[in-house]
Amino acid sequence: MAENVYENLTHLGGGGGIPESPEAAVLECVPNPQAGEDYIVRFTAPEFTSLCPVTGQPDFAHLVIDYLPGPSLVESKSLKLYLASFRDHGAFHEDCTVSIAKKIVTAAAPKWLRIGGYWYPRGGIPIDVFYQTGKPPEGLWIPDQGVAPYRGRG
Repeated sequence: MAENVYENLTHLGGGGGIPESPEAAVLECVPNPQAGEDYIVRFTAPEFTSLCPVTGQPDFAHLVIDYLPGPSLVESKSLKLYLASFRDHGAFHEDCTVSIAKKIVTAAAPKWLRIGGYWYPRGGIPIDVFYQTGKPPEGLWIPDQGVAPYRGRG
């Protein structure tokens, strides 16, 4: 019988409890079945929420995460639960966006990653945060993130 490379997953097919904090969240990965190919994976989280660390008021963002997988793929349910763990977490937009990218890099070791955090206005000012790990890979189609500059985003 073939080895089950998915037997260590705890989120997929299991409970859906939201971790207490981003630090407590486990971002699970699976072996990349196409590790010999270069391709882009995109995750879009249009309803991301966190809290302002000063006022405790909710902040909302549309996140777009693109990555070129290395040996591992990010398991999407664990990513969903990790992102949900920010719901009661106080941090500025910049910290949330960059922390998410770094957690993915640590867990999955992608060859390249970029994240766009398109934050809805607070105090009348939308804040967009962008992070990437290096130069975009050549020879791959990397589509625009598709989030227009703020004009009543939605």
